[in-house]
Amino acid sequence: MGDRAPAYIGVDVGSSRTKLAVFDAAKQLLGWHVRKSGTDFAATADACLQAGLQMAGRTVEDIVYTVSTGYGRKNVRFADETRTEIGCHAKGCYYYFPMAVSIIDIGGQDNKIIKIDDRGRRISFKMNRKCAAGTGAFLEEMSARLDIPLEDMDGLARKSTDMVKLGSFCTVFSGTEVLENIRRGKQVSDIVKGLFFSVIKRVMEMDSLTEQVVMTGGVVANNRYLVQMAEESIGRKILVPEHPQLTGAIGAALYALEISGT
Repeated sequence: MGDRAPAYIGVDVGSSRTKLAVFDAAKQLLGWHVRKSGTDFAATADACLQAGLQMAGRTVEDIVYTVSTGYGRKNVRFADETRTEIGCHAKGCYYYFPMAVSIIDIGGQDNKIIKIDDRGRRISFKMNRKCAAGTGAFLEEMSARLDIPLEDMDGLARKSTDMVKLGSFCTVFSGTEVLENIRRGKQVSDIVKGLFFSVIKRVMEMDSLTEQVVMTGGVVANNRYLVQMAEESIGRKILVPEHPQLTGAIGAALYALEISGT
């Protein structure tokens, strides 16, 4: 190991984005990196490691232990161990909010609702893997149908004055509905808010929620209006961690700390 303080790495390789977090022995987040997973998960993880270490002011020699998680966790060449994404998301959320919560994670290809108790132990979880509706992939597909940049959707949804309610959850049928509403002269902002509403509705139907709710994931990180819409749906405030997209990677890094005995 180098002369500097040790580093503990967590990598969350999702189907859409790869996230990496660098922690020190005091459980402080030193550096991180997020990039598209692409078609070579191993190379992407390597690139995230270099960028994360540079931000943290660390080198490969400073790494004590690395844990990988997520869809492509077995593709991380430098990982010492793997952990499930459910466990890592739970641990990452408990790091920010050490209390009993329901975690809503909206990812690129799936949604999760994870319930933990006041000691951070997982009580239950539900996952939607069968359909892309209500996920980041759904919003990406709809942004292409509308011919607007994905990053513009949050701002457009906020401008809506007459939300268009979409009847279908299916990505294919929703696309047809979107085109039909454009033909009928509906405002793009009203259509986008309708798409956001369908995401929230889909998630809320997955499982019941406890009193305190946390929202995480890349979709939440880039579309904060979804949080506001979810708050309006359940009638109470929702917590969002400082880095909602990094929750899984942070949980993995915390496992690396625990496993190494630090």
